Amino acid sequence: MATKSKSLSIIYKTFKGLVIFFGCISIIMIILSFTTAPFWGYYWLGTSECSDEIKPDYIIVMGGSAIPGKSGLMRTYYAAAVANRYPEARIIISLPGETHDSSSSVNLMKRELEIRNVSSERIALETNGKNTRYQALEVIKMIPSTTESLILVTSPEHMRRAILTFRKAGFKNISGIPAFEQTIDFDLVFNDKDLGGRNKFIPEIGHNTQLRYQFWIHLEYEILIIREIVALGFYHLKGWI
Repeated sequence: MATKSKSLSIIYKTFKGLVIFFGCISIIMIILSFTTAPFWGYYWLGTSECSDEIKPDYIIVMGGSAIPGKSGLMRTYYAAAVANRYPEARIIISLPGETHDSSSSVNLMKRELEIRNVSSERIALETNGKNTRYQALEVIKMIPSTTESLILVTSPEHMRRAILTFRKAGFKNISGIPAFEQTIDFDLVFNDKDLGGRNKFIPEIGHNTQLRYQFWIHLEYEILIIREIVALGFYHLKGWI
């Protein structure tokens, strides 16, 4: 009985410690969400390894979510803009998929580029890579020399890890275009009383865009940053960056 009681005590103390730990983390995240720190952390991940824009021989579009999907559409949008700015550059879309299936995400990403005036003759598909390291090793097989200039197009939180991974794989001249979302260009402030509904005892939030939008956006940034820091640590331990 003493042994059982001791085991239960250890489990209880461990559980209590975890609850306190994650509770403190949550409180810190909530507090930081009311500051600009999450944005600057997100911005750092997207730009810290990007030098001044180079003239690319190849534009590598890193596969994101399926099409239609937020990251997939954002990355193709930015990739098309870079491709049209550098018409001599070749484009490689790196995303697992079936090339013979016109409805596969990799082919739909290609189609998105074509819609934005990028010739299909410039586009090649890399469909084996299933993570960033794998993609870098597959892309290097498709390019004649590691001295070729590359621009990577990917989501901001992924950019630092992507560039470091491609650099570790052997590419020497590499930069990136992070697919940042753009902010809307009109005022979202409104008067609660103009909209009717229950106003008594309910706080008015029409003039508080920080609470309505920025807090939640910053909280999302924090989650992305935590995930990416873990991924960077894993890649470092594996020797992939």
